[in-house]
Amino acid sequence: QVQLVESGGGLVQPGGSLRLSCVASGSALADYDIGWFRQAPGKEREGVCFINRHYGVTYDADSVKGRFTASRDNAKNTVYLQMNSLEPEDTAVYYCAANSGPVYGSTWYDPEEYAYWGQGTQVTVSS
Repeated sequence: QVQLVESGGGLVQPGGSLRLSCVASGSALADYDIGWFRQAPGKEREGVCFINRHYGVTYDADSVKGRFTASRDNAKNTVYLQMNSLEPEDTAVYYCAANSGPVYGSTWYDPEEYAYWGQGTQVTVSS
């Protein structure tokens, strides 16, 4: 069973950048498909980016396309979310999630597809 810990959140001005990290322990990250999600107060959890265990295939939500990029370093058991051109609307708690079974391109954004979750890291975009 894998445990996930996110870090790298904080307060940033509009237009700024942050890189979130998600470190896995207890199991090899290479055995999991990974999703990044976020949840703002009063809103549902939203899929942001996805990266699969093979070949680094990625998917991005339309709201972050061209601004956010997911990557992974299986040797370090770490997944990253690079966030550029941040907007106040990006303010949320960000979570990484993992699933040992395959997550398909048609459903990567569905939280129900993932069995393991980190505790989240707060990202606040404000001037």
